[in-house]
Amino acid sequence: MNQAACPSLSRWLGNESLRLTLTLGGRFAGEQVWQTQPEKFSAAGSGYQTRVQTDFGGVLPVVRKVQVSRYLSDGSSLSYAESEGRNKPHFETFFDHETAMITLRHNREEASTPLLTPHYDPVSLVMALRGPDAPTQLWRAALTGGAVHVQPLPDAEVGGQLARAFYLRPGGAYVASELDAPYRLLRLVQPTDFGPVDASLQPEARRKEEARPEKSDKPRRRRA
Repeated sequence: MNQAACPSLSRWLGNESLRLTLTLGGRFAGEQVWQTQPEKFSAAGSGYQTRVQTDFGGVLPVVRKVQVSRYLSDGSSLSYAESEGRNKPHFETFFDHETAMITLRHNREEASTPLLTPHYDPVSLVMALRGPDAPTQLWRAALTGGAVHVQPLPDAEVGGQLARAFYLRPGGAYVASELDAPYRLLRLVQPTDFGPVDASLQPEARRKEEARPEKSDKPRRRRA
């Protein structure tokens, strides 16, 4: 099986904030905000932190889920945490490249396993599928719960934008982002207990970005 090269985010990703609308069966199901900022991880090198806050609602029970991922510029994870509301994380994973160990914490339980290959988490994997260095061939990514196979799909129009898209299995998730810079996440479909939840970049966010005027070099006239 042909494998794609590892992606790289370092050449284009910076501070970013994206707001997506959730739907389930075409009905409003909440909102999701992705916030990313660059970070330096001492010996591990430079990378990013992405915080994803999902506020379910509408046809789904009102629940807030927070995911925080810290990862290197190739998308490989350094740590990942999940929590609900303002509570402490109920699930955490740490990838220690110096000791080559993975530590998993679930509530008060803790377990460790060898880190034999770079791993991704649910957030860093999505980020790795964006940008000009995203995989172009079938790619196998390691996660703590098992490997996921990433299948590139033909470029398609998503929300009025030309996008690169991927299908993930097992699970059946779908990821689509802009084909050109700034490579924003346009659509993310994830399976849940209630059915596939569709997250789409809000039209307002697209219009604001596209309508942003270029900076003018002409000096502004002073008011009298």
